[in-house]
Amino acid sequence: MAAVTIESIRAAAARIAAHAHRTPVLHSRGIDALAQATLLFKCENFQRAGAFKFRGACNAVWALDDATAARGVVTHSSGNHGGALALAAKTRGIPAHVVVPEDTVPLKVAAIRAYGASVHFCEPTLAARDAGAERLVRETGATLIHPFTHPDVIAGQGTATLELIEQAEPLDALVAPVSGGGLISGSAIAAHALAPELAVFAAEPEGADDAYRSMQRGERVTDVVAATICDGLRANLGAVNFAFMRAHAVTVLPVSDAETVAAMRLVFERMKIVVEPSSATVLAAVLRHRAHFAGRRVGLIVSGGNVDLDHLPWQ
Repeated sequence: MAAVTIESIRAAAARIAAHAHRTPVLHSRGIDALAQATLLFKCENFQRAGAFKFRGACNAVWALDDATAARGVVTHSSGNHGGALALAAKTRGIPAHVVVPEDTVPLKVAAIRAYGASVHFCEPTLAARDAGAERLVRETGATLIHPFTHPDVIAGQGTATLELIEQAEPLDALVAPVSGGGLISGSAIAAHALAPELAVFAAEPEGADDAYRSMQRGERVTDVVAATICDGLRANLGAVNFAFMRAHAVTVLPVSDAETVAAMRLVFERMKIVVEPSSATVLAAVLRHRAHFAGRRVGLIVSGGNVDLDHLPWQ
């Protein structure tokens, strides 16, 4: 597995401190009553670029030596990581290239461009994304910053949980969304280094449940064709991320799109904050799987807030 430890997560926290926000932890008594638990929301929707992804991208960009950084960075992304890497590259004054699927939310494509990166479209498959990124590496000499398997990305994502535990301890459980697995990997590593008995859960859409199937079977499932409103959770689980999830005994909790939309609307109404569907899966998981959380203090990673307000899912 990639060398990601609590020491590398702490190093990432120090490296990104001058660039990333220390996001707030919010609480809603009304939602607590519905969940029958105390829920502490780590609001990465307030992070730069609107998502937790900036943490990992920023750490990876600033970990590069000067000569390597000068050649630029490349990634592929369904939106949030692309925007995060574009912004991180901008903070260092280096070029960035982002391969995005043709069905990426236009708002996220616009953000990538606004941060100064070059956008390269591809077919909406992981194979096309990988091929496009590899071609750009060959053509430009830039460094590939993979959205969820790069060790510096994973370490950067773990800083959100590092902060959350400092801000909201003690916690009994932690819930984060899972897609490629960078966030849940970093979260589990940080959580168990600081609180070994903490139960770690991953929320996943039923329409993109490769992580759930992988954990059930004990081997990585790669043939799931994603069909979910959660555009940020359509990637296949990475091999290194699956290994981290198994090592940390992460429990995957599936949720329907209908449950996710209901949870998203609940956050808008009760907490008065903007979250995207991928973020809302964590609350949907707590509300659907109450037996895991009743009477407990639960930390939830609210992964991002990049949603098209002209096309909210309940309109």
